[in-house]
Amino acid sequence: MAEAAGIPVRTLRFYRERRLLPPPRRDGRIAWYSENHLARLRTIAALLERGHTLGGITELITAWENGRTLNGVAELLGLGGTLAAPWSDETPVVLTPQELADYFGDDASPANLTTALEIGYISVAGESALHTSRRLLDASAALVRQGVPLAAVLAAGREVRDHVDAIAELFTEVVKTHVLGSLDDLPPEQAHRISDAMQRLRPLAKDIVDAEMSLAMERRVRLEIDAWLRGQGVATDPATGQAPPTSEAPEDP
Repeated sequence: MAEAAGIPVRTLRFYRERRLLPPPRRDGRIAWYSENHLARLRTIAALLERGHTLGGITELITAWENGRTLNGVAELLGLGGTLAAPWSDETPVVLTPQELADYFGDDASPANLTTALEIGYISVAGESALHTSRRLLDASAALVRQGVPLAAVLAAGREVRDHVDAIAELFTEVVKTHVLGSLDDLPPEQAHRISDAMQRLRPLAKDIVDAEMSLAMERRVRLEIDAWLRGQGVATDPATGQAPPTSEAPEDP
């Protein structure tokens, strides 16, 4: 075990004496160490490299094993930045009342502002408003310029929020079930798995949602075009949803 962890045997014994390492399973005079012991030793080494003392590491591991919450020890484990890091690249925007009017005109009404507050699009920042996302702000303003009432944009945004919350819950449950298992039973030496899983999930979740949204819009637009063409009395190709090409007979010479 000491060789696998890259430490002297005396260090391994010292960690056991300090209760940094759980005792091995005994079979007569033979002591059996597991992968969990090796992972614990690697965690200790990583924490020492970050400047933690052995006393602090002991306190941390004891706190974890006694049931302190993940958030309560994540920072000490070096995971706080990973767990708290934003998943998006959204840039908040501070808007004065005049700037809100410039974006939305008469649609910047008290009723619509109240709805935006409820959804979480904006929050009060002194005498100004803080919009949570430059991209959402620009997209909402573009829809209003296209003739969509801001009330309708906000109503759609509320429904989208419910759907994406459900998607986020689905992804989280998949990772917890098939990658992490129960976090309540996760030993401290396996804490790096949370960080690894988070890093892997971020780009994958975005790619899947983006691909599925693109395909869904493609299907929906095809259905809408097909319905419109049928309403015009034009037959459509079931495979493409488009009107079949017409052929013209050659003119007589």
